[in-house]
Amino acid sequence: MADLTDLGLTEYESRAYRALLEVGPATARDLSDASDVPMGRIYDVLGSVESRQLVRSQTASRPKKYVAVDPDTAVERLLGDRKRELEAKAEQYESVASSLRRDLESPPEPEAGFWTAEVGAADSLDLLLERIDAAEETVHVVSGAPAAPSLDLRAASNRISERVLAALERGVTVRALLSPNLLASLPATVSDQYTAALDGYRGFEARVGDAVYGDVTLLDGAEVCVGLPNPIDPDEAFALVDLTDPEFAAQVQTEFERGWADAERVVGEA
Repeated sequence: MADLTDLGLTEYESRAYRALLEVGPATARDLSDASDVPMGRIYDVLGSVESRQLVRSQTASRPKKYVAVDPDTAVERLLGDRKRELEAKAEQYESVASSLRRDLESPPEPEAGFWTAEVGAADSLDLLLERIDAAEETVHVVSGAPAAPSLDLRAASNRISERVLAALERGVTVRALLSPNLLASLPATVSDQYTAALDGYRGFEARVGDAVYGDVTLLDGAEVCVGLPNPIDPDEAFALVDLTDPEFAAQVQTEFERGWADAERVVGEA
């Protein structure tokens, strides 16, 4: 059950405010008895809730009496305080993140032959998006297979589109070589979404070619992500292998250019 402590009050402050709602105007001693807040703490507690504008004091009376403000008003004031605290905390975290981006050094480039892999459609997609985020110059995509049925196609498409757009914004050249089967498998709404988001971006072009098989992404001419289908069910994504090897990447680039030359432009630069 929700409590006033969830909005920032201490247990004693919550007890004092609730007791005032029940008993009405009360002296500090009366309120201490009604709320079970020790007499040695009651004045500090009342001072705190009064500073939060949750109670008002009648200074003309002797001894001084206190009265609770309307509950709706009290909750709105507490909620406003919490929101301001969260906004200030968010700004603090943003400042820390900006400082860390400047201070943390980029890791050294992997040596030739370094590779890693993720198994499963969702984890494979996460790895691919991470590597697209790391690209500095070029992203060349070959995609021949329909999307894995284990993925939420719309959610995956949105995530890929966001990362590709971010890459284009930072000056990365993106070329996508697609198979007719892949285009045919995409719902019209997803295809239209891609076209609207990416068409006209300087540095982006997509082509469709008949001789396109498998899923390969070439990054900065030195890193290759190869999608592996499930050996039991070839239509399902199984794993993604990420290999850093300039010599292998050069061979992939040669094959990409050969397929690119024979393909037909569908989106992007002429």
